[in-house]
Amino acid sequence: MAIKKSELYSSLWQACNDLRGGMDASQYKDYILVFLFIKYVSDKYAGTDVGDIEIPEGASFTDMVKFKGNPEVGDLINKKIIDPLATASNLNRAELPDFNDSTKLGDGQEKVERLTNLIAIFENPALDFSSNKADGDDILGDAYEYLMRHFATESGKSKGQFYTPAEVSRIMARLIGIDQAATTESTTVYDPTCGSGSLLLRIASAANTNVSLYGQEKDSSTSGLARMNMILHNNSTAEIVQGNTLATPKFVDANGQLQTFDYVVANPPFSDKKWTTGVNVDADPFGRFDVFGVPPHKQGDYAYLLHIIRSMKPTGKAACILPHGVLFRGNAEATIRTELLKHGYIKAVIGLPANLFYGTGIPACIIVLDKENAQARKGVVMIDASKGFIKDGAKNRLRERDIHQIVDTYVKQDFSNPRYARLVGLDEIARNGFNLNIPRYIDSSEPEDLQDIEAHLEGGVPVADIDQLAAYWTVYPTLKAALFQPLRDGYMALTVPATSVKQTIYEHPEFTEFMQRMADHFALWRAEVADKLKHLDPKFQPKQLITELSEGLLKHYTDLPLIDPYAIYQILMEYWEDVLQDDAYIVAADGWLVQTHRVIDVDKKTKKQKDKGWSCDLVPKALMIKYYFASHQDAINRQQAELEGIQQELLELEEEHGGEDAAFNGFEKINKAEVTARIKEIGTDVDASDELAVLKRWLALSEREAKLKKAIKTADEELDGLVYRQYPLLSFGEAQVLLVDHKWLNHIQSAIEGEVERVSQQLTTRVRELAERYARPLPEIIQSVDVLERQVQAHLRQMGFRL
Repeated sequence: MAIKKSELYSSLWQACNDLRGGMDASQYKDYILVFLFIKYVSDKYAGTDVGDIEIPEGASFTDMVKFKGNPEVGDLINKKIIDPLATASNLNRAELPDFNDSTKLGDGQEKVERLTNLIAIFENPALDFSSNKADGDDILGDAYEYLMRHFATESGKSKGQFYTPAEVSRIMARLIGIDQAATTESTTVYDPTCGSGSLLLRIASAANTNVSLYGQEKDSSTSGLARMNMILHNNSTAEIVQGNTLATPKFVDANGQLQTFDYVVANPPFSDKKWTTGVNVDADPFGRFDVFGVPPHKQGDYAYLLHIIRSMKPTGKAACILPHGVLFRGNAEATIRTELLKHGYIKAVIGLPANLFYGTGIPACIIVLDKENAQARKGVVMIDASKGFIKDGAKNRLRERDIHQIVDTYVKQDFSNPRYARLVGLDEIARNGFNLNIPRYIDSSEPEDLQDIEAHLEGGVPVADIDQLAAYWTVYPTLKAALFQPLRDGYMALTVPATSVKQTIYEHPEFTEFMQRMADHFALWRAEVADKLKHLDPKFQPKQLITELSEGLLKHYTDLPLIDPYAIYQILMEYWEDVLQDDAYIVAADGWLVQTHRVIDVDKKTKKQKDKGWSCDLVPKALMIKYYFASHQDAINRQQAELEGIQQELLELEEEHGGEDAAFNGFEKINKAEVTARIKEIGTDVDASDELAVLKRWLALSEREAKLKKAIKTADEELDGLVYRQYPLLSFGEAQVLLVDHKWLNHIQSAIEGEVERVSQQLTTRVRELAERYARPLPEIIQSVDVLERQVQAHLRQMGFRL
């Protein structure tokens, strides 16, 4: 049975938890990723003659398993596994971690247990990468991204710069246009500050063919990580070198000048204050500062940008992540910025949300560079995407809808929303002193909700406020008249009480007609998608599937009134992340075969296993009950409702008769034994007849409660057995209906209906807000205050107070 991606990630993260102790995430990530590398290349290449990696005899993961529990396990891993693998894979051994380092892994038995547990975790069958690109989807790559994101999150502000968030990398790939280009293996992509290589790989994955990758990284351990990363992602021919890019660039041509590339991407360290170390700024042998000037010695952002420009071919494209300061800072940076704009190299500036990157919390931007036809460039595309994100723990994260909107706006040159994006002419930029600060050109702030003084004084709702709802009045042309009537010039009165606004809107024929249109609109997409899903090719690719589904849904909802197509798109993408992705991978591996499995809970301390019953990932038990055993569940629900009623009656009986001289007074604990004993004690005492009646009533209810609990338990067990035995009887067609129609599409439909309802509710909320805001003009309020004041004074006089 296929492993769920979420379980794969969980297994890998468990390995991280077992390594915590003497290391922070920036250190133990190296150990985990080396293990991941060993496991991958062993599964993929051990015992084969294919691929670019040779596994030396005795140096596979299977050989490492033999070291479990050995007192010399750390030394054995170093000498028998890491050293020969590093040589065979052309890795620099000095850049790889020491598995016998007691300062990080502990001494003696602690180290033995830690490494033994780590090996055991990677023995999990879920981590079998013998065919890691199952159905064309890079499962290992996704797992790697998952780990890197978590490592970066835990590494802290100063140590998380080795990773560029995948969402940003995906945007950059689309901005430089590599996904639309006619690439070949000779197409070159370069990252001068490549870190762990995640940005380079994301660009490569967006290309339509294999491309040649080049990267340089200053930190030795991180450059080693990048090399392994390339191999893990089937890019073993990538050239990753270690060194300071600004001081000693390693990619130079035969003339000693910087090698140039078709595409350059980078996420350099922000505002590097030591960038001049080892750099001859006055006579740079590579001519990086000859044309545009020398950046400030304590501000290295433009140093990296100028290195990128010098590394671009005459038709080269580039994208670089930099802090917002590069857009508006003065002096030397202003001079460089001005010259870059005059040369036409800056094609676009995209402002990103703050707190997006792991090395810093400050807002950043993507600067897109393009040398092709640069002299003819008359403007700069500016996009303010700073408000599109979701909170993810301590960081912010771009949603799928945010990524898509940025890319669509740039690629399609869609400037229909000037509060989000504009093509700003160079003449306008020149009038602003070549300052590129985005707020100078795009006002993305929310309009202030102004209070109308005249409306507060004389009543009525301002027509200006009503007109701001023009998008709704276009869809519901007569609804406006049903809600408002003229009062005086510039003001209208509500025709219904504020409490009736929602009812008036929801019962209006134009509103109900619109809601029906939306329901019919979804039904069209649903019918098409349901047929597609039920006829999936046995070897379908889950990632390709979600791309087709999501792009089709986005297109289906584009240009509809009131509805934000990106909000609809996000609904599907979130469901993919939470549920649909795992289901798709299971179907891709096992087909429509619905299988149950035991749920085993492992005690964290004792490691003992406990059987928690059974479950089914594809078709949940609740779904089976709903469509096959609803009557059984209804019967149980009725019993459960009766049980809850009895329990409530028991509680009320105990509370009512729990005081002094009451039936339950003096009971240490109210239970069957105590109540029965008290009834026997009372016997035939006539004076205690009321107490006896209460106790007998309690006893009867308690016995009924016990019988119901037993009956419900028995019925639950019987239903559980019925459902369990039904799974093997499901035909593929029945499984498809349950999964596609009732699980996937019903959920998506419900979520989209909720979004349409939310949009409609916004109109209701705003109309009520305006009505209530101006419901009572100031003279009426003053008169009410006068009346209340006189009433208070009269009461005070009656109480004998002198005013």
